[in-house]
Amino acid sequence: MLNVQCSMKEKFDVIQSTCIPIEIDNNNTDNIIPARYLAFTTRDPKFYGDAFMHDLRYDSNNQPVADFVMNRPEFSEAPHKGVHEIIVGGQNWGSGSSREHAAWAIAGYGVRVVISNSFADIHRNNLLNCFVLPVIVSREFQLELFRSIAEDSNTLVTVDLPNQTVKNEKTGSVEHFEINAYKKYCLLNAYDDIDFLLANKDKIEAWEHHT
Repeated sequence: MLNVQCSMKEKFDVIQSTCIPIEIDNNNTDNIIPARYLAFTTRDPKFYGDAFMHDLRYDSNNQPVADFVMNRPEFSEAPHKGVHEIIVGGQNWGSGSSREHAAWAIAGYGVRVVISNSFADIHRNNLLNCFVLPVIVSREFQLELFRSIAEDSNTLVTVDLPNQTVKNEKTGSVEHFEINAYKKYCLLNAYDDIDFLLANKDKIEAWEHHT
């Protein structure tokens, strides 16, 4: 894997943010980043972030599509701390090809959490490898989030990784989500797989010494 997102590594704890609602079911990886971007070898996160949802965000003349959600004034601001760091996506987010570039694009855009009621497995793992947390919620909670954001684009959502909860601050609704214990540990410590091994170097060497 060409890790273009090393610069995005940041310890994950509690994130409270407004959200971008991308209510597209089966939003596949070709939507998330068109195939032509797979030929590039740059390591620049911004390059892939600019390509995120490109062919839905822009028309054939590279002009913004006014009615696409990411171009609407209330959602067009680039993600930064506390603003649009969370995407609420439709069902079966990240289906299609297994391209890692789709996760690079989401991370490069500045998103730290994607919430859906279902993810394609490979894409979900790619997100975790890019320090983006995929949160699986019930269909009812997903639809409630869409309704809350439609009523008020400033609706805040709180994602608490240590306690594995997600809360709709508008309604007070809370759900628990599951995450692999190893991936949770890595997110909390901003570790990729190599960082994890290096952090346990002494234990590994001690084990080798005694075998």
